[in-house]
Amino acid sequence: MLAVVLAIVGLAAGFGANMAINKQRVGSAEEKAKKELAKAKKEADKMIEQAREDANKAVDETRKEEQSRRRELKDLEKRLITREEALDKKLDELDKRGEKLRKNEEEVDQLKNEIREIRKKQQDKLEKIAKLSKADATDKLMQMTERDVKHDLMGLIEKLQNEARDNAEEKAAVILTTAMERMASEVTAERTVTSIKLEDDEMKGRIIGKEGRNIQALQRATGVDIMVDDTPGYVVLSSFDPVRREVARRSMEMLMKDGRIHPGRIEEVVAKAQKAVEKDVIRAGEDAAREVGIVGIPKEILQLLGELKYRTSYGQNVLKHSTEMAHIAAVIAEEVGADVKTAKYSALVHDIGKALTHKMEGKHHHISGEILRKYGAPEEVALAAEQHHDDVEATTVEALVVRTVDAISAARPGARNISAENFAERMKDLENVANSFKGIEKSYAISAGREVRVFVKPQSIDDLSAIKLARDIATKIESTMQYPGTIKVNVIRETRAVEFAK
Repeated sequence: MLAVVLAIVGLAAGFGANMAINKQRVGSAEEKAKKELAKAKKEADKMIEQAREDANKAVDETRKEEQSRRRELKDLEKRLITREEALDKKLDELDKRGEKLRKNEEEVDQLKNEIREIRKKQQDKLEKIAKLSKADATDKLMQMTERDVKHDLMGLIEKLQNEARDNAEEKAAVILTTAMERMASEVTAERTVTSIKLEDDEMKGRIIGKEGRNIQALQRATGVDIMVDDTPGYVVLSSFDPVRREVARRSMEMLMKDGRIHPGRIEEVVAKAQKAVEKDVIRAGEDAAREVGIVGIPKEILQLLGELKYRTSYGQNVLKHSTEMAHIAAVIAEEVGADVKTAKYSALVHDIGKALTHKMEGKHHHISGEILRKYGAPEEVALAAEQHHDDVEATTVEALVVRTVDAISAARPGARNISAENFAERMKDLENVANSFKGIEKSYAISAGREVRVFVKPQSIDDLSAIKLARDIATKIESTMQYPGTIKVNVIRETRAVEFAK
């Protein structure tokens, strides 16, 4: 029992001690809380006081701004009132002036009426004295004036025309002389023969081939007359068509360099040479346009322009002739006040019809105009190109310039060779006669026009028909053409059978 009592007493003493410690802790925490609370109240009071001061300052500033705005509004109101008063005064003055003007207008109208009556009376008196009405007097006066002035005007016009004619001739001579001096280029007549040097006699034999097969294949593929015995050490290519001659020259050089010469290889090389010449044609057209300074020419027109590199007119290279004309046209157009670009453009493309005369009927300048319009060239350019010969009347200054420079470029000594042009025209006519028959694949005039070789389509023409065709072509040549000597008509019908071993 005593132990239990002591344990209970011990527990009670421990509990009391713990309670005392907790009371002390709570008391110290309350004191700290009171201190923090007092400190927070002081800071809050300070912040409230600062906020009140800021608010008072803002209110004062707002009042000051409001007062300044009120003063400005009052000043503005005063100015508006002043202006309104001034406008009222001006309106009153305008009303007074308007009233005065109305009175003055009435007085002026009265004066006008009085003046009209006086003039009418005077006119009546004058008509009675002169025994003429006003209209009759006006007509007589005009007739007298016209008669007096007409004679003087006719004399003045005649004088001005004579002076203009004299000055125009002198000025034109100066302009043409200046243009020709500034564009003095060398001229080399084009020939219809090209020579290629042979390395040795062995190469000559390879070109001829067994029984002449290689040289015949070359002549058939290119349409050029190939002569290997006329000039020692050289192969001579003869053709009136410079394009064919150029293709044959390139083909011959490639074959000689390669060494493999047989009919199959010849056809392959000729095809490559033709493609190379086509590229040169495009490049030549672009170079000519760049040299003259004309941009924006359609691609089709550049193609035809480049073909002129291989065309001649009386022995004169047509592309060189055209570029030379463009330079001269620019000088003359600048002097006479014409459109320089139009004159240059027209002069450059005026002869593109010559690249198509073997394909289209008509004169080359008419073809030039049609082609230029077809491919989108400016109308003034097509017109000037179409009118550069005398059979069409020139309607623009640029057309006259192109016509003039065409004569300047073509009429210089040595520029053209008449016999060469006549020869080329005769060769074309000879081929056209042969091509006019049905079943013709292609034809070539060779040996300076002494022979025409005609290749027929074997499926359309048989052996007997080929004999009759040769006679018909010869008869038509006799009836439609004039030529010296005789012309041999050689109709060739070739049949090939090709098969591949697989």
